Amino acid sequence: MLSAGVALAGLAPAAHADPIYPAPDPDPFYAQPADVADHNPGDVLAVRPMPPLLMFPETAVTMVKFRSTNSEGGPIAAITTVLTPREHQPGGPLLSYQHIINGLGAQCAVSRVLYTNDPNLQVKEAVALNVALRRGWSVALPDHLGPNFAYGAAKLGGQITLDGVRAVKRVPELGVADSRVAMAGYSGGGMATAWAAALAPTYAPELEFAGAATGGVPMNLEKMVSQLGWQPHPAFGLAMAAAIGLEREYPDRLPISTQMNGAGLAARNAMANGCTNEIMAIGAGHSAREFAAGTSMLDDPTALSVLRENSLELFDGVPNMPIFEWHSASDPLIPVDAIVNTDNRYCAAGVRLDEDVNPSPEHLSAAVLGLPSALDWIDARMRGVPAPTTC
Repeated sequence: MLSAGVALAGLAPAAHADPIYPAPDPDPFYAQPADVADHNPGDVLAVRPMPPLLMFPETAVTMVKFRSTNSEGGPIAAITTVLTPREHQPGGPLLSYQHIINGLGAQCAVSRVLYTNDPNLQVKEAVALNVALRRGWSVALPDHLGPNFAYGAAKLGGQITLDGVRAVKRVPELGVADSRVAMAGYSGGGMATAWAAALAPTYAPELEFAGAATGGVPMNLEKMVSQLGWQPHPAFGLAMAAAIGLEREYPDRLPISTQMNGAGLAARNAMANGCTNEIMAIGAGHSAREFAAGTSMLDDPTALSVLRENSLELFDGVPNMPIFEWHSASDPLIPVDAIVNTDNRYCAAGVRLDEDVNPSPEHLSAAVLGLPSALDWIDARMRGVPAPTTC
């Protein structure tokens, strides 16, 4: 039996199985406007003040809806939530923090998690973000998976992050039009951050960044899927969620549902609107071999190209800003060699890169160990101190 009560449903291939998309958010603020294509990336579509949050005292909360671009160049609307502390002065620093979103459903969005009472859905970095707020920084928290919650679509996350920065700088009441800007994120949030940094020179060349801090970034999805997918693994749910999310973003190029057997479709349907706990529980101890009706897609160049297009190790662009990169040398969830290869390529291209390899034996504790150093590094960049390098 599958965990979380999902029953095995036979091994026959799915003759026809369309992608499964998340249930729409009932709040009309999240809806895709009919005229979204009439706007340019970063254009502000709507602004909504939100109730204050106990976890961020003396801080105003504002949701900004803006136009962005999906992975295949189409127009989408996305959301970022801006925290403006009492200490903020006009032109004071702006940090775009890409929170970890291991989710496939609307309730997993950061803008939703901020206002939920579910103890399983928390902004775990609230303490660190409060440090930033008390320094007078504004903090933007984008919903970087997009309207279809395309978990795994890393390039999409980078584009949404950049357009979110564009948008909040265009909202006069936020007072960040002339602000120094930095970005940060870990794991899935690190993917969005690292891609934003790499895409910035071509996707948003008008933006200037003081730097970007990226931690625990899965920089090669092809390697990661291979690592987590074909043998039973406690974190297999993350690999399956990435397959579901990428199919949502690339339904014609990666029709993974058509390759699932009945058990696979049952698991897919069970996690289609889930967040971290549901995804991990449903997938724990399972593998793609149990859920696949065949393996032809493993050799399909079109399908593989989707994974490669979202693998930063294989992207030829380099950031035009200093980078702080941290990870565990023995991280069991992500291919560390892909991080090392990417760091080396950035160094060879002249990027001011500060690599911090910490002693944590696994993925999540590495975030905790590295985040204080990342914030100190960002603080120095915000103050205009030249960036160090370990290249």
